[in-house]
Amino acid sequence: MNASSDSTETINHESTNAILLPLSMYVKQTVELYLSQLSGHDAIGLHAMVISEVEKPLLETTLEHSGYNQTKAAKALGLSRSTLRKKLDQYGIS
Repeated sequence: MNASSDSTETINHESTNAILLPLSMYVKQTVELYLSQLSGHDAIGLHAMVISEVEKPLLETTLEHSGYNQTKAAKALGLSRSTLRKKLDQYGIS
């Protein structure tokens, strides 16, 4: 799920005047953009695609933030360590 460059909002981490919107707003906007670009074709497997597009960077970023400590990352995510390890394997994250 890739948003095109003509998206109405660009995330700018460096702007001090940025308005913080809930993550759900970014997901909604991106899904709407994706669906609008299907040109009348049916969406297939949308739920799995969105979950994988969100879950992988969530795991990567949380793992980085925890200093690659899986126990800390699992705790931050609200997962057991074994579930985290399973998901890391699923997405090919080492």
